[in-house]
Amino acid sequence: MSYGQGGSQSQWDPWKPHSQQSSWNSGSDSQTPDWAALAEASETRNKRRRLLFVGGGVLATVAVGAAVAMAVMSADSDDDASGQPASQLPATAALPSGSATAPSFAPTSAPPPLDPKDFISSAQKDTAPLSANTLFPGSRLTMGENVYKKGPTADTKSCATAVQGTLGKVLTANGCTRLIRATYTKDGIAATVGVAVFDTEAKALKAKGQADKKSIVKPLTGGGVKAFCDGAVCRSTTNSYGRYAYFTLAGFPSGKDVTAKDTKVFRTGDDLAEFAFQQIRRRGVAQASAAADR
Repeated sequence: MSYGQGGSQSQWDPWKPHSQQSSWNSGSDSQTPDWAALAEASETRNKRRRLLFVGGGVLATVAVGAAVAMAVMSADSDDDASGQPASQLPATAALPSGSATAPSFAPTSAPPPLDPKDFISSAQKDTAPLSANTLFPGSRLTMGENVYKKGPTADTKSCATAVQGTLGKVLTANGCTRLIRATYTKDGIAATVGVAVFDTEAKALKAKGQADKKSIVKPLTGGGVKAFCDGAVCRSTTNSYGRYAYFTLAGFPSGKDVTAKDTKVFRTGDDLAEFAFQQIRRRGVAQASAAADR
């Protein structure tokens, strides 16, 4: 028997664990690896790979630096891409504008609102129907908390016959064309309101100014209303609005004189005067509104 000869020889693989070299002294040196040569070749390959990585990084850095430098030089250059100096380019303000000019319109203004007083200041404009029923409608008058019962009414073109004292002369002198009256009662107090009609506001104002303490509208009685202010002291008022002058007379049907303490009598006369003003003004408002709608 001889060692190292005959039979199948197992090949030793240095990368497989537990593999063995079949023979250390087989007599052939070609089967023994040259460890020094292998190590040298591996080291050579590693150095070459490191050099390639380093060289590539250097080239990439150089390329990026060159690009940045070119960009800076381009931004600092006085010439644009067409070869013309930047100073010769048109300024922004010189460029044509694409915005259209806004259309212009002639200024317009709405007509001023119509003044209701204009329609009750002259007979030419004040053409709405006028009667005792239009001035004093209904059977009752409510002013705040006070409710008055309407009594008799009257309408005459002979103004002097519907007044007493100095008022007849005043109305006639200023051309009174009509006088409309109504009487109201409440809690034992009676009051008559009379509205005198003139052609113009100026005449109504003049009549108001000429009236004095003896210029009194005649009390209107009948229809359940007893006579009042017939010789007794009563309270009277005078005022005007537009082409109308209006008067009130309030007192007691019992014949009692009115004193400063009779505040209810004063309140009755003031309510009737206020109501007359409101009704006259309503005529103006209604006619102004109708004219505006035409």
